[in-house]
Amino acid sequence: MVIIYLLVFVIFALVATAIFQIRMAGIKVKDFWGFIQANEMLDKLYNFSKRYKMMSPQEQVIFLAEAEKVFDAYDKIPSMIWEDEYRKYSDVLETYKNIRVMRWSEQQEEGK
Repeated sequence: MVIIYLLVFVIFALVATAIFQIRMAGIKVKDFWGFIQANEMLDKLYNFSKRYKMMSPQEQVIFLAEAEKVFDAYDKIPSMIWEDEYRKYSDVLETYKNIRVMRWSEQQEEGK
């Protein structure tokens, strides 16, 4: 029984230490959790970014909305934490820009 209490205490201490380190880095725990979720979404968006020219207009809108959520989450976290994911982030950002320009030019042509 003592071992179980000791294990629970160790787990609680580890979680508290992790939260303390996150807070000491100037990051809110909620923002860090959002970053973890955005990191998973970044992987999915990265795979979609490879084929953005074949996306339907609905897929483009979904891509743009999800990419904006990822960008917002990444903006709240210091870049030194996510520097390993920079290549994926920049590829998704480049695709985001290309889709925005492509959609803007299509709207301009329709307006003429």
